[in-house]
Amino acid sequence: MDIEAAGRTPSAPTPPARRRAAAALALAALLAAVVVVTVTFLQDPGRLLLALLLVVIAAVAGWTALVNRGGRRIATTVLAGLALAGLVVLLIGSVLQLAVAVGLVLLSTAAARVALGHDMAEAPAGARAVGEARHGVLLMNPWSGGGKVERFALEDEARRRGVRPVVLRRGDDLRSLAEQAVADGADVIGMAGGDGSQALVADVARQHDLPFVCVPAGTRNHFALDLGLDRDDVAAALDAYGTAVERRIDLALLGDRVFVNNASLGVYATVVQSDAYRNAKLATTTQLLPDLLGPDAPPFDLRFTGPDGVAAPAADVVLISNGVYRLDRLNGFGTRQRMDGGVLGVVTVSVDRARDLPALISAEAAGCIARFRGYRAWTAPAFEIRSGADLIDVGVDGEAFALPPPLVFRSLPGALRVRTPVDAPGASPAAMAPPGIGSAVTALLRVLAGRPAR
Repeated sequence: MDIEAAGRTPSAPTPPARRRAAAALALAALLAAVVVVTVTFLQDPGRLLLALLLVVIAAVAGWTALVNRGGRRIATTVLAGLALAGLVVLLIGSVLQLAVAVGLVLLSTAAARVALGHDMAEAPAGARAVGEARHGVLLMNPWSGGGKVERFALEDEARRRGVRPVVLRRGDDLRSLAEQAVADGADVIGMAGGDGSQALVADVARQHDLPFVCVPAGTRNHFALDLGLDRDDVAAALDAYGTAVERRIDLALLGDRVFVNNASLGVYATVVQSDAYRNAKLATTTQLLPDLLGPDAPPFDLRFTGPDGVAAPAADVVLISNGVYRLDRLNGFGTRQRMDGGVLGVVTVSVDRARDLPALISAEAAGCIARFRGYRAWTAPAFEIRSGADLIDVGVDGEAFALPPPLVFRSLPGALRVRTPVDAPGASPAAMAPPGIGSAVTALLRVLAGRPAR
């Protein structure tokens, strides 16, 4: 069986007629909105030019918002809303024309999302179709994600698919349960829980070279997001135990601890230690930043070598990720275009405490930290943090630790065999999103011409 037979292709196929029609509709609706506005303001050239500009801005910003995440989605959504509001003001005396113009812009936006589909994503390298698991085992954390295991009836769903559920009880050791499942003959092992639990069971799968299934039953499920799973349909991830797609992805190590997403030091690692953080992440971060980065706050003793091989200046935030993120905030929430690059992503943020704090808080709240002037990013196969402190606060996949320096990080290229359902979205938001407005327009024109969007 090849990937085409399983419903996945190794490269973007020619868009089907439905998507070509959607691309035509997106562009035609925009053109029609332009015609409506032109007819309405034909006798007033000044208002006509302004209205045409607002129509184009609203449509193109709307297209871009639908295929992006984080700060770019927020910014383009706000821009589209403001443009529509301006159009409403201009057309306030022409109710019919107003309704038609706004409706056409919204129709163009919705059609563009259908037209673009997942073409912006590259097919995972080395992906292949695999048959059903013979002895699948799923470990479950019943407390994770506010009780998603029970809410989505994952025990019953697993049994229905012929998968043996193993529910974590108070006092159980998750690694020991995973090792026992392997000893009992599991040929596919999975985890329903948060990213910390995913990393631990994935490490057991790595050590025994077994396929791994991620079931997004945690709170944020960043790992599942970048695997291309639908985080809102938790039980659907169990289909990976049936006929599925398997590929190899990277893992990362901090010392001998595997992580699947990222590890952070400095400001964010300190914020994670707060008891209030888990219930109010953004509010807690914004509240604590002035205390941690104010003029009287002591600097973080985090020493490392930059990409040029020279000792780097002090940084207030260091983020080491399993692969390269499109980063939105200091807490590492972002998305990866690929998970098989064989490198760590390294991000550092340095803050001039006398003048940069307001700009940093604004960038954090808006989800566009990469635009902050003290932001620096590069890749490396390995990375080391040194310090004069006895212990360094570090957040690993969202969990807080205090570890003695030096902290040594390294990438484990292709370490994990991961299975995903045939009909899962199959790509992360970063992989699907055009990087800007111009590329979104170009993508629509390519689809209309019968070519993949990228």
